[in-house]
Amino acid sequence: MSETIYFDNNATTMTAPEVVEAMLPFFSRRYGNPSSMYPFGGETAKEIRRARESTAALLGCDPKEIIFTSCGTESDNTAIWSALRTQPDRRHLVTSRTEHQAILSNLPLLRKMGYRVTEVGVDESGRLLWDQFLEALTPDTALATFLWANNETGVIFPVAEMAEACAERGITFHTDAVQAVGKIPLNLAATKIDLLSISGHKYHAPKGVGAIYVRRGLKFSPFLIGGHQENGRRGGTENVPYIVGVGRAAELALANLADEKTRVRSLRDKLEKGLTSAITHTRVNGGGADRVPNTTNISFEYVEGEAILLHLAGQGLCASSGSACTSGSLEPSHVLRAMGVPFTAAHGSIRLSLSVHNTEAEVDQALKIFPPIIAKLRAMSPFWRGDGPDPGGRLTCETGACQVCDP
Repeated sequence: MSETIYFDNNATTMTAPEVVEAMLPFFSRRYGNPSSMYPFGGETAKEIRRARESTAALLGCDPKEIIFTSCGTESDNTAIWSALRTQPDRRHLVTSRTEHQAILSNLPLLRKMGYRVTEVGVDESGRLLWDQFLEALTPDTALATFLWANNETGVIFPVAEMAEACAERGITFHTDAVQAVGKIPLNLAATKIDLLSISGHKYHAPKGVGAIYVRRGLKFSPFLIGGHQENGRRGGTENVPYIVGVGRAAELALANLADEKTRVRSLRDKLEKGLTSAITHTRVNGGGADRVPNTTNISFEYVEGEAILLHLAGQGLCASSGSACTSGSLEPSHVLRAMGVPFTAAHGSIRLSLSVHNTEAEVDQALKIFPPIIAKLRAMSPFWRGDGPDPGGRLTCETGACQVCDP
């Protein structure tokens, strides 16, 4: 077992050794520009085609429907702005309250520009409120955009059914599949999904490369305008080493799907059951819904998540209190708030996300590390007494109306 136990694979994954090996020649001797006419550049163009084919095989689509980007955020922005630019007469967008910041951060600007935005809610397990989703779709809707799998809880939305409902109404449907790809099988050719975003560093490619799927025949407006690269759909000289890397990572992810479904899921379940059995006043956020096999989000009530993370780091265990994109915020997770998780639990929520590189020995060690940390922090909490919550402690705030005591 390594000194570091890395259980934060939804934030990023290690670059697989096979991926590094595939990339190295393109940093040195194989440096030709793929747009060049001579064979030295043409050889790198062949590798880009191979990476496109590998990525398409992972997603279950045609290679011509893949555009390489720099990351999932670029892919999300490309999807949003393409849908709006190609449908200027439509002024409405539908999404959920539990989306990633790559989507949510666009909403204030869209509203300022005069677009209407509807944010669909979720139930206590993080499942989409289906009737609310259908009610939100109107003839004025340009785009419906929803996560395939939530980055904090792992909860899966029924995106195939959602895309079908949108197609029946002539509405473009986009899904951010950053946390789904490589964890569950995808077959886009069998769906009505129009646009889909992925990011390589979530499935053992390096940071700085991603892709967007654009269904053949869909009207499309480039986000980055420049040369003829990517068939004129994304300007800029291709990042050959990283595209080669994300292609190799796609091959590995496809081969590892069975391991994700069985061994990784078993490790996640053992970790989840062990923690909730050994530590009282815990709850699995999203545990009642269909989830990707590697993710658990557990609330340890009456303690602070940031304090838990600091103590875990001292023991060599890497975890997260939610999305890495919002971990600098002291506010409770917007995802957990949308699910109705009480503040006393939301503040003490920890996301643990595994990968094919994790082991049972690491899970066993984590089950030893957690209980004394939670016991220590609860002993210091004004909201806890020896064996449970302290009603008196809940009234010790100076104002008597803080977000913990009176949310």
